[in-house]
Order: sequence, then C-alpha cells, then structure tokens
Amino acid sequence: MQKTYSLVIHPSDEILGLVKSMKEQLAAEVGWFNSKNSVGHITICEFKTTEKELENIKTQIKKICAKLSNVDVHLNEFGSFPNGAFFIAPDNDSKKSLKRIMKQFHISLLLPDMLKSDNPHLTIARRLKPENLVKANQMFTTIDLNFVCDNVVLREFDEKVKQFFVIDTFEFGNNPQPEMIQGTLF
Repeated sequence: MQKTYSLVIHPSDEILGLVKSMKEQLAAEVGWFNSKNSVGHITICEFKTTEKELENIKTQIKKICAKLSNVDVHLNEFGSFPNGAFFIAPDNDSKKSLKRIMKQFHISLLLPDMLKSDNPHLTIARRLKPENLVKANQMFTTIDLNFVCDNVVLREFDEKVKQFFVIDTFEFGNNPQPEMIQGTLF
C-alpha cells in the first residue's frame, strides 16, 4: 500500500516555536485555517510510495545530502499567494541557495508523480479568505530570522490525524566533490 511522504527543510527549533505562536495568534483573530496545526517547514517535494520502495528513496536522499553544503538562511519578509497562503519568505540570496538544494532533489529523485515545490517559503496559513489575508498582513508586518539549513527531513502523512510526522532526518555531508571513480590504466 502506498503512503504519502514529503521531504522538507525544517528551520531551527526556535523558529518553529515562533511559527507555532504566530499560527495561534492568527487563529485567535480569524478562527481555524488550513495548516493551522502543521509544523513549520519549507517543502521540497511530496510523493507517494510503498514502505518497500521507501528504503531505496532514503538511500538516494542520503547520497544527495552527502554532497550538499550547509546554507545560511535569512527570512526577512512576509508574503502571500493568490490562493490565500500567507508565509515568511527568504531574502534573495537565501532563496537562490534554497532553490539549488531543492533542485538537487527534484533532479535526482526520479519518482513518478512527485509534486515539486520550487518557491521556498515558510507557510503560516493556507487558503485564507481575502479578508483574513488582510488581517494576517496587518498583524505581522516585520520579520528578521536566521537559521542554518544543514539537513532535510522526511515526513509521513498520517491519514487518521491528517498531519505529517517526521520519520527521518538526513544531515548534509558538506562534501561537494564528486565521488572518485577508480579505473584501470591498461
């Protein structure tokens, strides 16, 4: 049986706590909203697979991470999408660095029907009504956060709870050199 998984970047615990607090403040103002109970994250991709196939995918993720280097991320503004999403955005340099990381997984993980995210952002709320999006923009006006992106997190969707839960973390190897391939001279 296939299950749903997502590969994400988690900011620091301090930022995760702040995002949770912001979600609670917004809920107190506008009521329940999509992603209210979701742990803050930057989505890389989402896919469905079997538990058996998942082991091969984890091996691929480890290989990709071995070659990735840590990235300093600066989150410095709020933004929104036309679909009612309200989020914290990285500055331009951080966005470029995060996109490079995300693209490595998009290119290297050859998964059928993989949903790819190519716009790094840290979601506060999804599918807000226009008037609630205005309230979110009025409540939260300035932000200045930093964290080091040094790993990716694999999460599994729990159908009963309707939330993703962390099942594995993959540290970056900070080894951007390609693997040496031993050959013969003669």
